[in-house]
Amino acid sequence: MSRQLTILLATLGSAALLGGAFIFQALGYPPCAMCIWQRWPHGIAIAIGIIAMMLPGRVLPLLGALAATATAAIGVFHTGVERDWWEGPSSCTGSGPSLGSLSGGDLLATDGPRLVMCDVVSWEMLGLSMASWNALFSLVLVALWVSALRRS
Repeated sequence: MSRQLTILLATLGSAALLGGAFIFQALGYPPCAMCIWQRWPHGIAIAIGIIAMMLPGRVLPLLGALAATATAAIGVFHTGVERDWWEGPSSCTGSGPSLGSLSGGDLLATDGPRLVMCDVVSWEMLGLSMASWNALFSLVLVALWVSALRRS
């Protein structure tokens, strides 16, 4: 497989994963903070891929591999938070403020943003959450970027 085709596949893979995330959001699955974090490296990888299709060299495929590795790592971390393997950020997990620190008005308030918890799985298939699937597919994208790097 040529360098160009490998970069194209990696770029389209990030575009597909990012597009899938937005489709799930449109279907009523609002993203948590860590879900949003996983989207940024895909956007960066898409931009890198577009540029790498036009410019030769090893730097851009290396940066694409790093972007795919970043989103895979966030996906693995998010999966661990969902499965209670380790604690996640207190800003989006059940380890935030205790009920004793909230007033009655806080508990009854209906205005303001809805907090989507990072430690709750909102959708899964074959026992894997969206974060897990992102991590797995992103590791495939890492392999594609590394393959393009070797062909540079």
